[in-house]
Order: sequence, then structure tokens, then C-alpha cells
Amino acid sequence: MKTVRLTAAQAMVRYLASQMTEEGESFIAGIWAIFGHGNVAGMGEALAGVKDKLTTYRGQNEQSMAHAAIAYSKQLRRRRAMAVTSSIGPGATNMVTAAALAHVNRLPVLFIPGDVFANRGPDPVLQQIEDFGDGIVTVNDCFRPVSRYFDRIMRPEHLLTALPRAMRIMTDPAECGPVTLAFCQDAQAEAYDYPESFFEKKTWHRRRPRPDEHELRRAVDAMKAAQKPVIVAGGGVHFSDATEELKAFAERHRVPVVETQAGKSALPWDHDANFGPVGVTGASSANAVCTDADLIIGVGTRFQDFTTGSWALFRNPERRILALNVQPYDSTKHDAIPVVCDAKVGLSLLSEALGNQRFNELPVTLKQDWFAGADRVTAAPEDANTLPTDMQVIGAVQRAAVDNTVVMCAAGTMPGELHQLWKAGRPLSYHMEYGFSCMGYEIAGGLGIKMAEPDRDVIVMVGDGSYMMMNSELATAVAMGVKITVVITDNRGYGCINRLQTATGGAEFNNLYEHTSQTNAMQIDFAAHAASMGARALKVASIAELEIELETARDAEKVTVIVIGTDPYPTPDVGGFWWDVAVPEVSPRTQVNEARLRYETALKERR
Repeated sequence: MKTVRLTAAQAMVRYLASQMTEEGESFIAGIWAIFGHGNVAGMGEALAGVKDKLTTYRGQNEQSMAHAAIAYSKQLRRRRAMAVTSSIGPGATNMVTAAALAHVNRLPVLFIPGDVFANRGPDPVLQQIEDFGDGIVTVNDCFRPVSRYFDRIMRPEHLLTALPRAMRIMTDPAECGPVTLAFCQDAQAEAYDYPESFFEKKTWHRRRPRPDEHELRRAVDAMKAAQKPVIVAGGGVHFSDATEELKAFAERHRVPVVETQAGKSALPWDHDANFGPVGVTGASSANAVCTDADLIIGVGTRFQDFTTGSWALFRNPERRILALNVQPYDSTKHDAIPVVCDAKVGLSLLSEALGNQRFNELPVTLKQDWFAGADRVTAAPEDANTLPTDMQVIGAVQRAAVDNTVVMCAAGTMPGELHQLWKAGRPLSYHMEYGFSCMGYEIAGGLGIKMAEPDRDVIVMVGDGSYMMMNSELATAVAMGVKITVVITDNRGYGCINRLQTATGGAEFNNLYEHTSQTNAMQIDFAAHAASMGARALKVASIAELEIELETARDAEKVTVIVIGTDPYPTPDVGGFWWDVAVPEVSPRTQVNEARLRYETALKERR
């Protein structure tokens, strides 16, 4: 057996550079790195040695550079992924939030945090956490509950088993998610005689599991017995590349389709079968169809509470749930009829088994009424001197969008209103991180999307709250020459949560800046801040100005940031549904007690 002597860090990066997709590209498209003690000597030297084969990117914050890596993979339907390496200590724990985001959204990313000395010689090292009752705990154990696979590399030969396991998880459609390989800093530098065969190119095939015959028969029987089925399209439709199969199924069998946040853009917004977004942030058309449906067919969805209206949306007393999902865990929720399979394969086989069975004609008037309401709230304001609403900002961005535009967001007011109101014309033109709804994902995520698809027009929608929480990868985008457009809606605080606070009877408290204990008014010049990081930045005073600047931004040569002030109070008066947010049982506030009565009434609708 031929061997090659390498340090463990050199072996890791060489192995990663040899893992290929079916399209002939490296599965690991690059490594984001912020170096410090714990990874600069081992991983830093190793990455410098393979920079022509495996690009290293420098971020400004460990969490946000991981967000960029995650968004990259999401936009490419999990076909490729990135790795992220950090130092020991705070560099590592900064990434735990991003790991949780990837875990919730079932997205592949490889975390390689530095770790303590395996030999324990210099313990405790700088930034080492010591557990008085457990000698093997380090801060990297925080990654365990938010990783699909966790391992600690304490010997160079551990890579021979750990790396193939990591790749299996990241390329498996059912188990896909974040992997953490905590890398002891002395082990990174230790040499070992690795088999040369370990570094041969390996192609990872995307598995497409077929459904069990018994499960398929049960699903067909359930569909044939249904009178009013509806399909809930989730993110799995995109990951499986099953948008055409979904379209063919809906057209052949005349089944209405509604879309989750992750599933939005599975069908064009104006397709006859697309009844729009579903659930708490849904369209009246989609929610009406779901309320009446007797068979809920989930395709690649995990039935999050925003999708189901906290399980109060599906009100037909005869309703059953059919869950077509590659992950068995998701296929049996709420006593669903499971069909464990790939969405692309499952939809085709289910359609074939149904033959030419067609259901009731689609209620097109529901869609017409919805579009009329959505168009009304997104129209430009008649009075240009009033603060615009977030809905009107969405309308302006929509009118400025082109065929290859991708709109993206993650937290605050915009996700709900984009889900409700954005008209997505093609698959993956809508990128929303709403599994974890992580503030600070937006700018880094926009960077990752543009890296994944450089020809797309990427528009990042971000509120002032999320911008303040994490904005530093704006400088990275400028430095890399990755052009994105960022629209900052400044409502002077956390407007979304302020509205939720008052909706549950609470007083306005600690959300908008004016309701905090801070004695000095916040006066943040977001345009000046963005300009200081190298962006082309400006503030507009009206929707009309915003539309003009969006057109200009599309032809600009670098990152553009457009700031617009918005009214923090209005919400759409169309669509929407109840969401279970527990209201206090007792309170000195009349408003809270009234909200509690409404809450108890709503709970009775849950099934």
C-alpha cells in the first residue's frame, strides 16, 4: 500500500478537495476562514498549500461567514457545500448559531473549529473552558445538538473514518445537515502516513429513494377517496429539483398547490394551480383552500407552525394528512400517511398510479380576489410625503425586479410580508431563511447566493434591526467584487415584534427605540455606515425614488445599499392566519386579559 506523509490538517484539505459532484465539480466549493490560535498554524498552513485547488475566503465574523456558506448551498439545492474554520474559543462558539440555522433548514455545511490540545500538555490554554466534573468537555460540545454528525479529531488517523462519515451526511438527502469536526490543535500539526488511495477523487451520487410499495398504495387509496385535496409544497420540492414534476402533477390531476416559505417559487405565482403562500403569513386564497381540504398532501415540508396556522388551519373534520418526504421523521407527523421517498420520484409515481383522475375545477375567483388585495397594499402611496409601509417597499422592489432577480430575507417584518406578497416567477427566485429566522443572515446570505449564481440579480431585504445585528460581510462583498443590492427599511427598532407585543395585549416596551430606557434618541446614518465599508450607498425619501435607484443599482458595478424610512405600525389587511403565541393568563392590563380570551377561543379551533 502506497502512503504519503502529511499532517492531519494537510490530509483534511487534500481529502476535501477530492470530493466531487456528479457534475464534475468539487463538492466543497471553498473554505471560509478566520484564523487564530487553534487553527492558524495547522489549518492555515494546509489551506495555503492548496489555494489553487480549494479557495479560502476571509470573513469578518465567524457566524456571518458561515451564513454565507449556508446560503450558497441552499441556492444550489444542496448540490455543493462549503466548509468554515475558526480558532478555539469565541471563534468557535460564534458559529453555533449558524450551525443551528443549518440544522433547522437541513442544509450541508462543514464546521472545523479549533479545539484544545489532545495531549493536554499545556492545559488550560487561552480561551479553554474547563468543566470541573468532565475532563473531555470543550466549548465545541455546544455543536453537538446542532450538528447532524459531530466528531473530535484527536489523532491524525481519526480522519480516515471521520471524513467519509462527514461527506455521507452532507450528501444524504434525508440526513443532510451541518457536520462539526472539532480539530484539536496539536492533532492538526501531527504527521501520519496516509494511504494514497484515501485522496483519490470520489463522486458522491445524489440518492433518490423510491417509495415503499405498500406506502404508495396507501397514498393512492387516500387520494382516490379524497374530494378536495391540496398540495403543500415545501423546501424539499426545490432540493429534489421536482418543480416540473409538481407542475405536471397539479395540471394533470387539477390539485391546488400552496407554498411554504421554503417552498415558495416552486410554481410561478401566476400558474393556475398556485394558490399562493399558506398559513400565518399566507394568502386568503391558499388558506381558504386548506381550511376546506379533506386531504393535505405535504411534499417536502416539515409542517412548521407558520405553515399550519399552529395546526388550526386544516379545519375539515374529515381531513387526513399525506406526507411525501425523504426524511421518515417528517413523514409521520400528526398521524400522517407516510410516503418516504424523493419528491421528484414520488410525485411521478403517484401521478402514474392515479392515471387520469382529476379533482374539482380550481376555484380561480379566490386567486383573483387575493391578487386584487395584494396589489392594493403594495401599490405606491398616493401621498409621497408620508412614510411608506413595508408592503409598499415590496411593491417597489417587485416592479423593479427582472426575470433573473432573487429576493432574499430572513427575519423581522419582511419575511412575512414577502411570503404573502412577493410574486415569484421562477424556481429559486425567492430565498428565505425562515426555519431559524436568524437576524443577521441577510447580507451574508446575499453574498452566498451571488457566489452560487453570479449571473443572478440579488436583492437583499433587511430591516434596521437585522442590519445592526450583523452587517460586516458587506465589506467582504465589496472586497470580493460580489455585487448585490441591499434595501434597508428603517423603522427605528424591532417593528415586527412591537406589533406582536401589542397584538397580545402588551404595552409597547423595549422594541422601538422610543420605547426603550435609552435616554438619547438613536440617530444612525445607515447610508454613511455602508459607504464607510466601500458600498455605493444612499438614502431615498419616497417609493418613487426607491424605484429609480433600484434600476440604477442593477447596472452599477459594485454593491449598492439603499436606505428608506418606513412606518413601523401597518400590517397587511389581506391574508394571514392565527399563530399560537401564548398570552398570560393573568395581568393587570385589560388589553392582556382581552387578548387571553381571544387566545382561548382560537385554541378551540386546533385539531
